[in-house]
Amino acid sequence: MSNDKAKIVIAGFGGQGIVLIGNVIARACVIESKNVVGMVSYGAEMRGGTANASVIISDAEIAGPFVVTPTHAIILNHPSLEKFEPGIAAGGMILTNSSLMQRPLQRQDLSCIQIAATDIAHELGNRRVANIVALGAFVQHTGLVKMASVEQGIKDLFATKKTSLVEINLQALAAGAERSRFEPAASKVGV
Repeated sequence: MSNDKAKIVIAGFGGQGIVLIGNVIARACVIESKNVVGMVSYGAEMRGGTANASVIISDAEIAGPFVVTPTHAIILNHPSLEKFEPGIAAGGMILTNSSLMQRPLQRQDLSCIQIAATDIAHELGNRRVANIVALGAFVQHTGLVKMASVEQGIKDLFATKKTSLVEINLQALAAGAERSRFEPAASKVGV
């Protein structure tokens, strides 16, 4: 990453664990001694409404938490795809939860990680871990943080509140890393 910033937007419905993804990424960055800031935004309805979070990761100091043009996006539902796809930086990367998408990406200049996060979470026996399935795919293909740091971040977050959720979240993380599909932007040119 050198002195470049990774500017990540995470978006979906309230209740999909958008904030949790941001928190886990931030904890992984702290474990790795990277500079990180984050911000959260909710729609009026909270659960079921729109929610998004942003995380900035940098080797250099970060001046502010605002992400105007994200370099990376984790999109967990179709309305968020419609809202955020146009604003991602050219050459950026987008992860989509293909379980809830009604169309493919329209932009050819973005690399894409596709994961049927909701379907995989259902197979694991807990639909609420779809966010962590998506996170596993994102970490696997971006390398912005190490998987071991993300695993530790999950343990740290759940160990004090709900220790019973540590194992299912670690399983979801591994499933996302193993079952995702990556399409570089270059392979989409001329499609």
